[in-house]
Amino acid sequence: MTVTVRFDEVQVGTELPAQSFPVTRATLVQYAGASGDFNPIHWNEKFALEVGLPDVIAHGMFTMAEAARLVTDWVGDPGAVVEYGVRFTKPVVVPNDGVGATVEVTGKVAALLEDNRVRVDLVATSGGQKVLGMARAVVRLG
Repeated sequence: MTVTVRFDEVQVGTELPAQSFPVTRATLVQYAGASGDFNPIHWNEKFALEVGLPDVIAHGMFTMAEAARLVTDWVGDPGAVVEYGVRFTKPVVVPNDGVGATVEVTGKVAALLEDNRVRVDLVATSGGQKVLGMARAVVRLG
């Protein structure tokens, strides 16, 4: 893959195209199989309610990965992401209603760094609540 965004084409404040990612119970089962994380809070509504959650919730790492997709889709090469971190602030609640939830992600260039790198700050929300805090990626551009 090739980086499609050039360093000289961006500035502080450049916005990445916003994206929405649907999350259903089937999505969570697929992610559990891929990740090996079969914690019942991610698929068993009865268990999730018993431990005090409002419903089944998405895996934190799944939510984190969906937010990162905004950056990798923008830059064109997942290998261009040299640092990435988030804080989990609220869970993504995924009801069993045939619709599920949506994770909405926006981002913008927050800093120009050395070596053609930029810091991108991300905002991820679901159900009107911010689900990730301090979501930041450092990306090497062309």
